[in-house]
Amino acid sequence: MSARPATLSVRRLALETATPEALRPYGAWLGPGADVPTLPVDYYKGAVAMSRPVAFESLSPVEVSLTSLRRRPFEVHYLERHFQHTQTFIPLGGKPFIAVLAPPSEGEMPELDQVRAFRFDGSAGLCLDVGTWHEFPFPLDDDTHMVVLLSSQVTVDLQQRADNGIEAFGPDLDKKDMGLRAGLRFQVTVDEG
Repeated sequence: MSARPATLSVRRLALETATPEALRPYGAWLGPGADVPTLPVDYYKGAVAMSRPVAFESLSPVEVSLTSLRRRPFEVHYLERHFQHTQTFIPLGGKPFIAVLAPPSEGEMPELDQVRAFRFDGSAGLCLDVGTWHEFPFPLDDDTHMVVLLSSQVTVDLQQRADNGIEAFGPDLDKKDMGLRAGLRFQVTVDEG
């Protein structure tokens, strides 16, 4: 498996609004609107309310990275999953973005009929469950910035290309090219009006 097929099937994904309920099969909503109780910690007479919307997990040290995103075509070439951590995306500056997700699966590939695209308005992020298939978020505007929490193992794994020179695999990464593996690419339908 060393080259993408000359022609790929295209599967269009309708863009859905991200909500706490819609994200449950993939992970957790990080932002206002999540039904999460506040913690019983109050040193400021109610002026500071803390909650724990997710239990971040990682078997390796955690990296806090800042990513700067520029617009790119809304085409999904890769889907990846992580086995050892709950990768988290937190937008900065209130800029919207799109997350393409598929639920964790037992097999070598995601369930292709369960791939969905969600539009985030920039006021919330998400923490993926271990094993959730995803593409790196698509910004709707240039110079969109995100904090990404991930395991240091993924940074190592991303630098170890597979024999085909296209994909990457490691203890905490399974990054697959959908053209190579399934003869298709996903395209997110975005109304840019």
